[in-house]
Amino acid sequence: MSIIKVLTSFILINIIKERLLGVDLLTTKALERLRKKITIDNLWLYIVKVLIDHGPARAYDVKKLIREKFGFKPATITVYTVIYRMTSEGLLEKVYADGDTLYKPSRKGIEAFNEAIKIIETILDKLKS
Repeated sequence: MSIIKVLTSFILINIIKERLLGVDLLTTKALERLRKKITIDNLWLYIVKVLIDHGPARAYDVKKLIREKFGFKPATITVYTVIYRMTSEGLLEKVYADGDTLYKPSRKGIEAFNEAIKIIETILDKLKS
């Protein structure tokens, strides 16, 4: 296969990924750091949001819900660790049903989430102006 055919195939595959699958091909170290900071490093926001929308859920289901709703896949151990820390901090409460441990946001967790959204909105407004 000629180099032109290989490059053409590569370009077409990337165009398909970008347009049909919504894969963002613009990658710089700065953007990679930003994506990590607003997803994995602040996973607690996504956990609270899916639990508000879905209701109480098992830790494994929280991971699936994040992937489905937000399109990124945090590591299982990361989700479990963050849920453990959130429960210890009082942001989540445990609920027991049919032998399963479910988690739901506490009032403190919902208040922290709402405050975080206000902070993010303020920052976005300033960045856009």
